Parts: sequence; structure tokens; C-alpha cells
Amino acid sequence: QVRVAESGGGLVQAGGSLRLSCAVSGSIFTIDYMGWYRQAPGKQRELVAGISSGHNTNYADSVKGRFTISRDNFKNTVYLQMNSLKPEDTAVYYCKVTTQLHYEYWGQGTQVTVSS
Repeated sequence: QVRVAESGGGLVQAGGSLRLSCAVSGSIFTIDYMGWYRQAPGKQRELVAGISSGHNTNYADSVKGRFTISRDNFKNTVYLQMNSLKPEDTAVYYCKVTTQLHYEYWGQGTQVTVSS
């Protein structure tokens, strides 16, 4: 059974920083793509940042220059360093992993709240 577990969310003031982690465990084929998504109340889930097994990255325009995604392939873990946080970054942040055989696994999410 595959388990995807996010951690690191919380409450922070605008301008502050948080670091999210997502650890993948269990019987899983080689992970290809790892991504962070977020969903704010009343809005659709959106891609925040993603990273391939070769460490190629992509970011939503709204977070470019503020967020940094990274991964540790040996630990099957992906990170999201979030700096200069804004109230509009408030959302539940989800981790999704995609294997080389195109299976997808989601975590349960971690709440990030940015106060103004």
C-alpha cells in the first residue's frame, strides 16, 4: 500500500515562510513526477509547482520567485519552500506523485493559512 504524507503546514503572517514536506512510502514503482497543488475555499485545485525525476521544475506564475520545489529521490520526498507568503496563498496544499507507469497518488493535504 502506498502512503503519501504531507507535513509542515500551519499559520504564518504575511511575509513569512513555511517549508512543506511530502514523504512517499510503501510498494511503489519508480516515481517520475512529484507536484504540489493547492485548493482554496470555493476554488478549483491548481498546480503550484512540479518537479521531474531529472529535477526539471515548473511553477505557477503566482508563486514564481517566492516558492522553490526540490526532491530527494533516495528518500522519495518532495519539498516546497514557501517564502514571502501572501494571504492569497492560503489553501490546503496537496502532494501528488506520478509513477513511471503513470499511476497517481495523492496525499490528504496540509493547511496553510497566511494572515494579513
